Amino acid sequence: MDQTPKRQRTWANKFRDALRGVQLGVSGQNSFAVHGVVTVLVIVAGAVLRVSRTEWCILTLCITHVLVVEMLNSALESLAKAVDDQHNTALGTALDVASGAVLVTAIGAVTIGIIVFLPHLWLRLIG
Repeated sequence: MDQTPKRQRTWANKFRDALRGVQLGVSGQNSFAVHGVVTVLVIVAGAVLRVSRTEWCILTLCITHVLVVEMLNSALESLAKAVDDQHNTALGTALDVASGAVLVTAIGAVTIGIIVFLPHLWLRLIG
């Protein structure tokens, strides 16, 4: 058993690895193309409708939450492939649950988007 102490990773190395993780998470999934388009649409709608600072914070949290859950789903998919490349019912269940988490998060974000944008759209239509 090796008793040599592990060398501490520097903050620069931690950030480099984290940025690599973001790149791998984003580039490896075609779902991110959809998330990217929706993100741009939300930002444009927020700017056009002049949402409040609080509404921007809420919209930003929703966007971030969806992207994070999608990345965690991607990480779980990669881990499942590394553990077993054959059909595995338990891994399949875990992957389905992770996909369900993305769906629930996206539905929640859409709901919040409707709550934020609908009053602004209504005022534009009647005002």
